[in-house]
Amino acid sequence: MGGIIFDNVRIFDGARSHPGVGAVRVEGNRITEVSAPGQTVERKEGDRVINGHGGTLMPGLVEAHAHLSWPSSVERFVPGMALPPEDLVLTTARNARILLDHGFTSAYSAGALSKTVEVVLNSFITSGGMPGPRLVASSIERSPPQEGEELDPGQTADHGSGPDAMRAFVRQCATLGAKSVKFLLSGEDALMPGASQQLLYTQEEASAAGEQARESGVWLACHAQAAEAIKMALRANFRVLYHCTYADEEALDMLEARRDEIYIAPAIGIIQATLDAAPPPHFDMSHMKRSAAEVLELQKKLIPELKRRGLKILPGGDYGFPFNPNGRNARDLELFVQHFGYSPEEALSAATLLGGELMGMGDKLGQVRPGFLADLLLLDGNPVEDVTVLQDRSHLRAIMKDGRFHKDPALAAL
Repeated sequence: MGGIIFDNVRIFDGARSHPGVGAVRVEGNRITEVSAPGQTVERKEGDRVINGHGGTLMPGLVEAHAHLSWPSSVERFVPGMALPPEDLVLTTARNARILLDHGFTSAYSAGALSKTVEVVLNSFITSGGMPGPRLVASSIERSPPQEGEELDPGQTADHGSGPDAMRAFVRQCATLGAKSVKFLLSGEDALMPGASQQLLYTQEEASAAGEQARESGVWLACHAQAAEAIKMALRANFRVLYHCTYADEEALDMLEARRDEIYIAPAIGIIQATLDAAPPPHFDMSHMKRSAAEVLELQKKLIPELKRRGLKILPGGDYGFPFNPNGRNARDLELFVQHFGYSPEEALSAATLLGGELMGMGDKLGQVRPGFLADLLLLDGNPVEDVTVLQDRSHLRAIMKDGRFHKDPALAAL
């Protein structure tokens, strides 16, 4: 059986755009050859050659803040967040396919609305039973339980607080098959005024979660708005920090000291979507809009400073809410350019090369290089010149994951 050759393509390799046009060869699930500019690759018997007509070949995108079980998508508006169990399962599977349809070949979960839905979904995706991105699956997000609330993702009780409860939660998430476990270390102003400055855990509890995560072989992620929540996460060896909006100088220095080990996703998508939302008259979003405006101004200063300090910052915008649906995820790249001073090339690199590292696969994912996994997009247009082309799925001529077409260019042309 022959390989697949993408010929006459501009190549964005995950770090930079190659000059001119070239060719890329795929055999099995790997990239085996990338030509020099102006050249092609040797054709062998049985090869399939795809003429890119000067389009762009690039790595598949990575969503760093995925909520596959959050109900709303570009295909289906859901006014709230609650779904019956059967609907939730099917919606989560649908959203996985939608992300792949829009060029996201990998996703790092930031929490689910079910204990095991992502873990089970991931087993179907990896076995070829249904379409979806490579997935770092999570269980439910953990915040301190309210009276009468059951947060334990397994079968044992975990109603309370304290280090032992944190260990039990992480241990059970790992037992169920989650790879990442997310904690809400601070509140959220958009939901309740002043909540972003409230710490929901003690340092002892967060550190216990970190210790158990190392023992159980899982990663920790957190919602951390307040400066003290950021510091708590770093002391407890959390790997992925979302938001980080109110970082003070001490938090910035601590983040910089750990820049080779941690990843930050500011979730700018939900902020912009909140500001753009036009809710019905009976739904008051005025407080949410005030909070979003404050966060945007802070992040416009924060993210360039984190970038200057060498932090790994990734797109991932909390998609899945009614006014910020799954499927719009590529908008984050435009917002990195618009608000944070990134060039399109830098935003693309954050969503591909850094995304591969986030997935724990930096040595084989997120770049167009020989030996890397063939997760590839073929686009009409050049996202290095205009990153917004990724927001229109009609520009995606081909979507390849693990060497197989999710969207075949021959069928797309029909």
